Amino acid sequence: MNWSVLKEHKERLANARIEGLFASDRGRAEGFCAQAGDLRLDYSKTLIDDGARAALLDLCRAAGLDRARAAMFAGAPINDTENRAVLHTALRNLDGGPVLVDGVDVMPGIRETLARMADFAGTIRSGGRFDDVINIGIGGSDLGPAMVTAALAPWQDGPRCHFVSNVDGAHVADTLRGLDPRRTLVIVASKTFTTIETMTNARTVRDWMTAGGGDPARQFAAVSSARDRTAAFGIDPAHVFGFGDWVGGRYSVWGPVGLAPMIAVGAEAFHAFLQGAQAMDLHFRTARGADNLPVMLALTGIWHHQVMGHPTRAVLPYDQRLALLPGYLQQLEMESNGKGVTRSGAPLEGTAGPIVWGAPGTNGQHAFYQLIHQGRQVVPCEFMVAARGHEPDLDHQHRLLVANCLAQSQALMRGRTLDEARALLAGRYQGEELDRQARHRVFPGNRPSVTFSYPQLTPFTLGQLIAAYEHRVFVEGVILGINSFDQWGVELGKELATALQPAVDGDAPPEGLDPSTRALLAHLRQHRG
Repeated sequence: MNWSVLKEHKERLANARIEGLFASDRGRAEGFCAQAGDLRLDYSKTLIDDGARAALLDLCRAAGLDRARAAMFAGAPINDTENRAVLHTALRNLDGGPVLVDGVDVMPGIRETLARMADFAGTIRSGGRFDDVINIGIGGSDLGPAMVTAALAPWQDGPRCHFVSNVDGAHVADTLRGLDPRRTLVIVASKTFTTIETMTNARTVRDWMTAGGGDPARQFAAVSSARDRTAAFGIDPAHVFGFGDWVGGRYSVWGPVGLAPMIAVGAEAFHAFLQGAQAMDLHFRTARGADNLPVMLALTGIWHHQVMGHPTRAVLPYDQRLALLPGYLQQLEMESNGKGVTRSGAPLEGTAGPIVWGAPGTNGQHAFYQLIHQGRQVVPCEFMVAARGHEPDLDHQHRLLVANCLAQSQALMRGRTLDEARALLAGRYQGEELDRQARHRVFPGNRPSVTFSYPQLTPFTLGQLIAAYEHRVFVEGVILGINSFDQWGVELGKELATALQPAVDGDAPPEGLDPSTRALLAHLRQHRG
């Protein structure tokens, strides 16, 4: 791929200002957006112009995006380091035809599992036996269901849902405090049923339940494909929901990993969530060129990180119920595309993905927006805002929220010049002090952002939004020539933790350790007594 063309566009636009692009193109606000249903992506407040956009779209053609996309949806083993298909899209293929993996249609099994989940969730919701549900997982088995459950709070009319992930005993202890072990359902989410953090927490909760008069045999369910291990743990086979190895953990919320959200909001709302994702899948497969929302979301990411060199990306949902979304996208993007080699094993030239972080507005405005507006580094921002909230009696607060969201992207673009700052302070200061004070109030502006807008955060909209980000990861991975669907980077730390455990427990001498680790271990053991 000819990255030099994009570097030429970067140099051509080096002295351009975003406001100037609007001045030279009156149709820019409409021309530099993409829409899928009622979900709109506005990327007009970036330094991408017609020429840069055409060059970015050429990257897709050069990388063979159409061919790679077709292979993914067809069930080809595009995860080539593990020889696996990548078919989280099949989990929401509600109205589509067969999806083949090694010549076998996986859709009958998916539909059967979804029906079993709905029956189980309905029984839990209507039986009156449970006040609380604890989902025990980590990574995708926690971040996805926790995020979806929080986002769909207006639909929650089932038992209260809690999420335990950290092996730190404080997490499980704080969660269990105040719960009734006889009226609590536990879902253990681990595909292999060997994840050490998850299984440690599961055993702790099982002991708590037994000691409190509960019945783990009736009160535990599992999201796992290891039925022999779930049986050995004592979980009723009727309460076990599995899925294929062609669904990665961070892409798994659409299937059995979504059991806790389904219990919280009901099968109908969860179905609408799947429908939203399915609609985005169809849009991603059929929309062409700049009309394709996930493609343009990906290309703005490529432009800002690979071309412009901005090292981070801030996710800023102006929706309190999306408070967990930045953390969810952090895993989705950084675990998927945080790679150092191409598919062939050759070293990458440069970095594959930015650091993804963020927080909901307006909280972030009083925390880190200072750096975004006046720091020397440029942080591309991704805003999200709904036209209306779910609290009609508090509509005045939602209008204030919308005003803040739109004002932030406007301020990032416009900034404030030194002359404007001097004029602002002219009545308060004079001479050198006026100049000094004014310089503290200068905003460089010309800082890029994109904005998602939508009518209201509903299950359908949430499905659209999350699927769009999944496809963004895929497109960026195809362009960069990396495998977005393995995660070998999480393995080494796990291996070393297992090896260190005997030394931490005092059952083995700390042999073979580097001096720093040995000294840290000695200090910690000293204070354990």
